[in-house]
Amino acid sequence: MGNIKVVVTAKDTQDRLTEKESASFIPRNGKKADIELDSSQTYQTIIGFGGAFTEATAYTLAQMSPDKREEAIHSYFDQQNGLGYTIGRVHIHSCDFALENYTYVKDHDVELKTFNITRDKKWVLPLIKDAMTVKGGEIKLLASPWSPPSWMKTNGEMNHGGKLLPEYRAVWAKYYTKFIKAYREEGVNIWAITIQNEPVAVQPWESCIYTAEEERDFLKYYLGPIMHQEGLEDVKILIWDHNRDMIVHRASTVLSDPEAAKYVWGTGFHWYVSEEFENVGKVHELFPGKHLLFTEGCQEGGVKSGEWFTGERYGRNMIGDLNNWTEGYLDWNMVLNEEGGPNHVRNLCDAPIIADTRTNELYYNSSYYYIGHFSKYIRPGAVRIGVTQENERLYTTAFLNEDGNIAVVVMNETDHEIPFSLGYENQIVELNSMAHSIVTYIFKK
Repeated sequence: MGNIKVVVTAKDTQDRLTEKESASFIPRNGKKADIELDSSQTYQTIIGFGGAFTEATAYTLAQMSPDKREEAIHSYFDQQNGLGYTIGRVHIHSCDFALENYTYVKDHDVELKTFNITRDKKWVLPLIKDAMTVKGGEIKLLASPWSPPSWMKTNGEMNHGGKLLPEYRAVWAKYYTKFIKAYREEGVNIWAITIQNEPVAVQPWESCIYTAEEERDFLKYYLGPIMHQEGLEDVKILIWDHNRDMIVHRASTVLSDPEAAKYVWGTGFHWYVSEEFENVGKVHELFPGKHLLFTEGCQEGGVKSGEWFTGERYGRNMIGDLNNWTEGYLDWNMVLNEEGGPNHVRNLCDAPIIADTRTNELYYNSSYYYIGHFSKYIRPGAVRIGVTQENERLYTTAFLNEDGNIAVVVMNETDHEIPFSLGYENQIVELNSMAHSIVTYIFKK
């Protein structure tokens, strides 16, 4: 086992994913540790970490100098020197983090003959392709719609909720398949889709409402069968794609129906409204054969430059969800401009990297570094291992990577330094957790 690599990010210091002096295990001689690791106890396997290729992100980076755009892409997708992202998310036509409402077809084209993704070729697809180049291969992409075209909806507009008109269910299902195939023709593979982003939220931007029964039936009678008819049964389908507070009810309604459940790979969820991590674990307990993926989270309310609580929100949520069977984590916008946009209804938010388009500077928020404590060291294929701990003031999760390295993330959200011991097999090490810090410890199994 030997040395333990120690990587630190801490408030009121210069440490940002900084490798410090290594620590060493010593024989425990019967002593019990505050945090005990058990690699014989295993849970879920990690798919990866990533963020969303929104039009806002792609457009903002297009306003920057080529070297700054390249820096941002490397900061996320470089597997050695960046955050090592391997997954991503795209919106099927417009969302609020687009420059305006838009679709890929002309109004009332029920045969989808005018379907065309030319708009995506301007900013979004070039960004995805450049990220793939930096990563050195395919990025697992999740695609989600925010709303059907206005003419397919009860309220006659893409914004402000409304529902999919029954007569357009088959056309709308076919629309997803057109999108997937159009992206594939561009050399960009869509790995998975969600049925609807936030299906119970009536928003001033693109939104569409589905009850649990409506989502189940659209999947069962239309989307699932049509995906198969179009030869796209390899594309995973996720349900829900909304908050944890109602995840158990939605998953139970859809997955309790065998005809619907056969099309479902898993349940996607967001972090807004509540931090009821136990609800995520409950879905796993009820449906252990299905998967769980965190599909969106961001800090609302515009840019929060220099704030520390934003990073801690990421760390707390990531540990809470990973400890409840979540297999991957997708941040929302990877880059936003100095206002926290562009957003066509001014729903301004924060992002881990803010690009000031006036000064051509990139600013890295605490959230960027907190995400890195997971994404850089918990790699695709890693398996979560058992953790028991006495000290409830620390948040902890641990994973065994395919290369034999164990990565342990320990986060301290308090104003005080907390000494603790870490135990593995017959070894123990005494450590200190600084106030408002997150540390990843890496050692060979």
